[in-house]
Amino acid sequence: MTKDTQSPQEKVYVRFDLVQRLQHIVFLVSFTVLGFTGLPQKFPLSPISLGIFKVLGGIEATRLVHHTSAIVMMIVSVFHVLEVLYRIIVLRTPISMIPWISDAVHVYEDVLYYLGLRKHKAYYGRYSYAEKAEYLALLWGTIVMGLTGFMMWNPISTLRILPGEAVPAAKAAHGGEAILAVLAIIIWHFYHVHIKHFNKSMFTGKLSHEEMEHEHPAELAHLNSGKQPDPIPPAVLRKRQYVYAPIAVVILAVFSYGFYYFVGYETTAVVNPQPQATLPVYVPQTATPSPLPTLTPTPLPPTVTPIPVTDTSGSAPVTATPTLSDDD
Repeated sequence: MTKDTQSPQEKVYVRFDLVQRLQHIVFLVSFTVLGFTGLPQKFPLSPISLGIFKVLGGIEATRLVHHTSAIVMMIVSVFHVLEVLYRIIVLRTPISMIPWISDAVHVYEDVLYYLGLRKHKAYYGRYSYAEKAEYLALLWGTIVMGLTGFMMWNPISTLRILPGEAVPAAKAAHGGEAILAVLAIIIWHFYHVHIKHFNKSMFTGKLSHEEMEHEHPAELAHLNSGKQPDPIPPAVLRKRQYVYAPIAVVILAVFSYGFYYFVGYETTAVVNPQPQATLPVYVPQTATPSPLPTLTPTPLPPTVTPIPVTDTSGSAPVTATPTLSDDD
């Protein structure tokens, strides 16, 4: 916050620090790349998809970009988990992204406001119920996309544990969740952040007094009340860091092993097969060989007495020789 000599309308309030803004930018870029390379694979015959494949150099190059962006998203997600745990364990920052009973009250108050039964909207704190719901949806979507993506990336390993229906089910869930996530960002997030009111705090890290008064009046009242927590003593901070360090190491070890397993354990689905020995495609047709003559002569059929047949036309009698069957 700026100096106290400024008027309330001239004050700016720090909403996101540099670490949070960098996480948002990296996640934004990786999500965008995933959307532009993943949806064409779900609809491969669309003209737009074919154009994207052509620009990126084919389907294999598109998959490589998609997999790389997925790895970047997983890395920033792990970093976010570590950063949130540091704020909770070490800095003792209040957990403000989890829905509470007050959020249900805010929903009720907003409904009354939209029906014209209340003069103003609910007094939001640091995050509104809409922002919390979007954050939880982001967590859920990241987990679903990560698990289903692993199942499709490593189908043989998946089928060692799960039945054969698991891989096509993962493909359906992965594609459906991708469409849902892209639509949520375009329709919900993009509207509330960029169309209704262009919120620059995720890029600048700050909000003006007017923006705070309109979007987060309860947090503004708390900041202006002067009831801020005291600085953490260095000894206490160091002790909390000692508690946090082994937790972070375990999380990093588990996720590092998961990344290795995710990317390099099974290469069947991502590596082209080695070229095999070539065989001639055109072989000239050769004459069919004649059977060898038999050494034993074929016995002649027994003598058959001709049977006279009367010609009804009045001409001379005609003889016919009956055909011997196998029964004779």
